[in-house]
Amino acid sequence: MFYITGDMHRNFDRLSKLEYGDTLIILGDVGINVYLDERDEYLKEYLNSLGIKLFCVRGNHEERPENISTYKKSVMFNGEVYLEDKYQNLIFAVDGEEYNICNKSVLVMGGAYSIDAEYRIKNNLIWFKDEQLSHDEMVSIYNKVCGKHYDVVLTHTCPYKYEPKEVFKKKIDQFKVDRSMECFFDLIEYSISYDKWYCGHFHTDKCIDNIEFMFKNIKKFNKSMELLKK
Repeated sequence: MFYITGDMHRNFDRLSKLEYGDTLIILGDVGINVYLDERDEYLKEYLNSLGIKLFCVRGNHEERPENISTYKKSVMFNGEVYLEDKYQNLIFAVDGEEYNICNKSVLVMGGAYSIDAEYRIKNNLIWFKDEQLSHDEMVSIYNKVCGKHYDVVLTHTCPYKYEPKEVFKKKIDQFKVDRSMECFFDLIEYSISYDKWYCGHFHTDKCIDNIEFMFKNIKKFNKSMELLKK
């Protein structure tokens, strides 16, 4: 069975709701490529041993898999993915790639801006400089997808016009937040047609139009997209 949920940030308690052989789509900030040392390795070994496949969208609080030497490109769901030989159950989508998942056409685009980037840099905390899509990546993705229809779009952040302002952190100066990713997704949202768009990043569970923000909820990734309750 295929399921979908929001950000994990190294907390995998939600996996207790799944069974051996299931696949869980995670909408970014998975948390397995953060420290880039034995702490990540121990976590990956544990997760890989569960027999649950994780299909991961890249978030902003994790290193790009293409920047880690142990990741190689492979083919899965009729598209390219990033895999490590040691952890075949832990799969990362390629930004801008198109997949066939459960007979649905799926577009995946990862990345976002960290609202605490300035603080992280100033205090020498973990921060990934290419957390957002580059200009060249945006141009390439736009040229690839413009005019197409997708059953499902999976991203970490959301189109600008759908930002859930009610969950914005009050201590953050919103004028300093780089929204180039959200503005790009506005352009993508206008340039394609789609049935459903799922995103994470904002740590909220809500729906607006055909956009659904996911955090702690888990839904079956099938025709009904029903909420998993156990």
